[in-house]
Formats: sequence, structure tokens, C-alpha cells
Amino acid sequence: MTPRHLFASLRTPAYTIMRFALGMLFWFHGAQKLFGLFGGKPQPLGSLMGVAGIIEFFGGLLVAFGLVTSYAALFCLAEMAVAYLKVHVSRGAWPIVNGGELALLYLFGFLFILTEGGGLWSIDAYLGGIRRRR
Repeated sequence: MTPRHLFASLRTPAYTIMRFALGMLFWFHGAQKLFGLFGGKPQPLGSLMGVAGIIEFFGGLLVAFGLVTSYAALFCLAEMAVAYLKVHVSRGAWPIVNGGELALLYLFGFLFILTEGGGLWSIDAYLGGIRRRR
């Protein structure tokens, strides 16, 4: 039996845990920027960091709980692409040198979530089931 078959039954819970963890970790960054929580400093809402905080706060929650997941992931992915290109690339070409590893990990994580959607254990799936029953 191949590992793919051995662990196939864990696909849904593993994806849900990954989606929830990625969303909540992103939410923590937004809470830092918007409210100064978790050792952060509040940023002015009209600033670039304030807008990033809004995307991180609400996008992270939407991804974590699986509500309009693909759209939320698209906004989060775009923010991380802008952050990487605007902040990190100017510090050097390699992510390990320019400190952009976290931005790229979020970017590719959100890219995966964008393509997969909320999954079976999400508010999207629950609402889809309610709509089909009507």
C-alpha cells in the first residue's frame, strides 16, 4: 500500500486543519496591525499597513472558517504578492536573504486554498448543502 492510499482518509481533516491554521495565523497578523494585539502596534487605517491589517484580519477569518473561501484567499494571496514585491525584493533576490519566506509561504498556501475552496468541512459547504435542499 502506497503512502497516498494509506493516508487518503486523512485528506479532509488535514486540509481543514491546514486551512484553519493558515487563516488564524493570518488573522493574528491583522489583529496586531489593527488593534495592537499579540505584541503589535496599531497602524493608521488609511496607511498601507492599515489596509494590510484589514485584509489580514477579515481575510484570515474568512479563510479559517471557510466562508467565501476562494475569494478571501485571492485577496490574501494578492496582499502577500504585493508585500513580497514591495518590501522584500528590494532587500535582495533570495527569500532567505530578504526575509520574505513567510510572505511566500502565505502566498503559496493561499494559492492552494484558492484552487481547493473551502473543502467539505467549511461554511461554504454547509451553505451549499442548505441551498441544494431547498
